[in-house]
Amino acid sequence: MRFNDGFWILKGGVKAYFGLQVVQGTENGDGIDFQVSTKPIRHRGDTLAGPVLSVRVHSPTEGVVGVKIQHFMHISPTPDIPLFPDDPPVPSVQLAKEKDSWLVTSGALSATVTANPYTITFKDSKRTLTSAGYKHQAIYDVPYKWTLRSASNASCLETDFSSNPNQAQKPDLVRYTHSELNLSPGELIYGLGEQFGAFVKNGQTVSVWNQDGGTSSEQAYKCVPFYITNRNYGVFINHPGEVEVEAGSEKVSRVGVSVAGEGLEYFIIHGQTPLEILERYTRITGRPAVLPAWTFGLWLSTSFLTSYDEKTVSGFLQGMQDRSCPVRVFHLDCFWMKQYEWCSFTFDPDNFPDPKAYLSEIKTKYGVKICVWINPYISQLSPIFQEAVEGGYLIKRKDGTPWQWDLWQPGLGVVDITNPEARKWYAEKLEALIDLGVDCFKTDFGERIPHADVTFHDGSDPMRIHNTYSVIYNELVFDVLKKRFGVGEAVVFARSSHAGGQRFPVHWGGDCESTFEAMAEALRGALSLTLSGFAFASHDIGGFEGHPPPEIYHRWVAYGLFSSHSRLHGSMSYRVPWQYGEEAATYMAKFLDAKHRLMPYLYQLSLVGNSKGHPMQRAMFLEFLDDRTTHYLDRQYMLGPNLLVAPVFVPEGEETEYYLPAGRWTSFFHPERVLEGPTWVKEVVPIDEIPVWVRPGSVLCLGPSRVGRPDYDFAKNLEVQVYELAVGQVVEVEVPTGSGKQIAGTIKVEQKEGQPSVDVSGSVISVSAVSLFAGGKVTTRNVD
Repeated sequence: MRFNDGFWILKGGVKAYFGLQVVQGTENGDGIDFQVSTKPIRHRGDTLAGPVLSVRVHSPTEGVVGVKIQHFMHISPTPDIPLFPDDPPVPSVQLAKEKDSWLVTSGALSATVTANPYTITFKDSKRTLTSAGYKHQAIYDVPYKWTLRSASNASCLETDFSSNPNQAQKPDLVRYTHSELNLSPGELIYGLGEQFGAFVKNGQTVSVWNQDGGTSSEQAYKCVPFYITNRNYGVFINHPGEVEVEAGSEKVSRVGVSVAGEGLEYFIIHGQTPLEILERYTRITGRPAVLPAWTFGLWLSTSFLTSYDEKTVSGFLQGMQDRSCPVRVFHLDCFWMKQYEWCSFTFDPDNFPDPKAYLSEIKTKYGVKICVWINPYISQLSPIFQEAVEGGYLIKRKDGTPWQWDLWQPGLGVVDITNPEARKWYAEKLEALIDLGVDCFKTDFGERIPHADVTFHDGSDPMRIHNTYSVIYNELVFDVLKKRFGVGEAVVFARSSHAGGQRFPVHWGGDCESTFEAMAEALRGALSLTLSGFAFASHDIGGFEGHPPPEIYHRWVAYGLFSSHSRLHGSMSYRVPWQYGEEAATYMAKFLDAKHRLMPYLYQLSLVGNSKGHPMQRAMFLEFLDDRTTHYLDRQYMLGPNLLVAPVFVPEGEETEYYLPAGRWTSFFHPERVLEGPTWVKEVVPIDEIPVWVRPGSVLCLGPSRVGRPDYDFAKNLEVQVYELAVGQVVEVEVPTGSGKQIAGTIKVEQKEGQPSVDVSGSVISVSAVSLFAGGKVTTRNVD
């Protein structure tokens, strides 16, 4: 929210009450409570009127300091973002008082609060990270016509704090709580969920408000009130509703954060590395769940508006198998149900007369898992709509009638996810599908949740539940699968989410076009999402809208198979490779086999995501913070700490460009090629290739070639690949079994003169070969 006309002057009609002076500070538990006046206090008479801000500076867990600003203090509306849902906090706080200041310290992070003027300065052991300076905190009264969602979030103010206490305030203002943090020269802002615009958020206005707007606008499906900087800290705004962020935009050297209402809380999260910041952030909001290994294989969809029936489905699966592109998950999109009836949770009998028998047949014949499309909307023409109305399972208008509209399905209603009986009813529909042979669900939509003229069963504030609806919805579906299949065996394929939604993976990037530009948008969105606490990211290979030309399809397949999760999906055209020329299947088979071989490495990364919140697809600066060049890179990424992936966004024959940081990098597909970084690489990449480089000092454990699936025993017949280890360097690699969190053992590699020594701890691990990659030469030693 922008309150100013330029830097100095408020917009006409805006009234501000800035926190100016600490009147009192009191130690209380893990923090200090402050009374902050909004006018200078020269004598006791100045204390006779407000407003006074109640500010609490505290530390809920190590390395984190929170600031909670409140004006009118009353019972907080619901819902809230659940905090510490998986791992408990790590208490670590010291409080101190000096003459005119107070100090809150947690780990290496400290917050110093000065009394007059009122400021908060955040430091680590080396430097000032950021600060809330004089007049950086305030409440504002703003004409509602200037607010983004004014008609629904306006709160008619009954009190005016002007010099005339008898002056009546117009009932058309919105109260905002606002705070600003300084931006240092060279400081960059990232994250805020899945944002498709410029990767570096400086200069942008971002509304944390989920919307279904595709991948080519400022709207996003997964907005998260968390940003991370390249200056050793991140900021989590603990607010479930709309959060408006001015990232160096209204005031170019500050990040301003505003929420409608009487209070705002944010946490400064410190870390020596960006990964440590994400670890602490996901401790607060939740860790990504452990996923079954089969989810990392190839997902194939029927697509959206295409025609399909039993014959079509079988033809796709057989064709993929014949071309050495085995599908691990087959997804049936919307039209597995009858048109106009979404959602009925019933297979269309015209196309699938005996779904249970058919699903059993293709699962047995082709070795696939089955995913079906669902959403939380019930069409008025669905056979279960009246059931939902009579049960009170839908969101209601204030007059008690179901909220309905026609945008997606005729007269659809939205399941009231706050109603326990509605959740039970919805879960029963899913359980019936699991009984038929369904293994997982694509949880589409959840962004267009009404927030005006509606009521929820549990009394939730419609503005606060708009974003969090998506998390509760995905949690419901995830828990149904977890209850049936067990911990570590549940997965959803979700489009919408919010803070904490990373606990219920996987998430894909929404509706993109079939262009190189959209491919780049998908990557920017994925990198922003994984900088916001999400360990996994996927996208529609080939693009959703339109029919990609073969060269775009080929490039996107390569990128997609070096993503955490890989799904072929489109709108009006199929994404099976032979639709783009038979050579497309040859290229796909090559990259799919590479992903299968990499599964011991990839699955271990997913376990680290569960234990620490580290993402699989990582923005370059997460691994190379000291290399300033990496801070701007958004067309390449690290897949874990060891593999650099540079998708190609140009047609065949044109040069692509990417960056290698310092060190001797080895090409994964052409190990005879070694480049010394730091360097920019300009090259023409053949249409059947993608630049993938192995970081120096890496040890990769690969499974056997042509294994044909992502889920196998990761501890058997391993090839241990050792890349550019220095003499005397020791690297230890954990080897997962591929079943839950189980670890088969550890492979320890020490580089000696000549060949490396390999020490295996874990009797179930078997190594078939050790390959040494150094100086463009490969030396392989077979192991009996």
